[in-house]
Amino acid sequence: MYQFIVNPAAGTGRGYRIWKKLERQLENDSEEYQVYFTEYQGDAAEFARCLTADRDTAKIVVVVGGEGTYNEVLNGLSFKGLLTLGYIPAGFPNYASRGFRSFWNTRRQIRRVLHPKYYRMLDYGVITSGGNEIFNRRFASRCGIGLDAAICHNLLCCPVRKKMNRLHLNGLLHFFLGVKQFFLARPVKGYILLDGARRVEFNHIYFMTFYIRREEKKKKRGQEHTENDGGKLLMCVANSSSKRRMLPLLFNRMMGFHKQEREVRVFECSEAAVHLNRPLAVHVDGESCMCQQDIQIRCIPRTIRMIGS
Repeated sequence: MYQFIVNPAAGTGRGYRIWKKLERQLENDSEEYQVYFTEYQGDAAEFARCLTADRDTAKIVVVVGGEGTYNEVLNGLSFKGLLTLGYIPAGFPNYASRGFRSFWNTRRQIRRVLHPKYYRMLDYGVITSGGNEIFNRRFASRCGIGLDAAICHNLLCCPVRKKMNRLHLNGLLHFFLGVKQFFLARPVKGYILLDGARRVEFNHIYFMTFYIRREEKKKKRGQEHTENDGGKLLMCVANSSSKRRMLPLLFNRMMGFHKQEREVRVFECSEAAVHLNRPLAVHVDGESCMCQQDIQIRCIPRTIRMIGS
């Protein structure tokens, strides 16, 4: 039986519209299902926690929502039982939805979940921080420290965010908030310890971003689709002694262009420890966390059994 966790407000109502189409298809296919609608922040995590508390029964949990809803569900799930996860992106295009083809083709997304042709074993990341009070937070695709996290926090707290989303001007809002945070940003000193062995020091850090490295391979005709993740993180560190050189980099990132710039150093690791000389903002999958100074990030390999895209 399918268990659906739906955020009807995702994508300024797109989550609700997708659910109504999905509901009609479920009734046509005579599928058994239960649905849980989120109303407040934290609802999705609580639903996921309750649904996977029974570890002896196989579960199929499908998330209909944006990046934040998906992250909440990921943090509520227990992976100790028989669990299959599905995701129908309903917010605006984001990092979590990049692995799903035909983002705007709702019918294809519904067909993919209800009639899966293959499954993928995906990684997820865990960020750990805090002094006397330690907290852990999972992330599905990325986490960030510094400038990009400050932009995420400013975006989530912006009073006109919902109005701009309804007008489909969220990209413009993101751009102006990015410029604002760029002029407020002050670089820090720090170092990273990669896989407990390699230490790299930096003097002018503006932001760090960790991505789950997705294994994207094209399916060959006549072969079973067996794409899995590789258990690695990609780490990007943006640092420069000249703030002016960071402006083109910030513009490219906000426009979705991920070019290789001189100011960005890229590393690959399974886990990393970050120490900064003062706290910076932190985000996971676009959701703002508190400011932190010492952070550990690690990749949990091939744990999520995901319905393929």
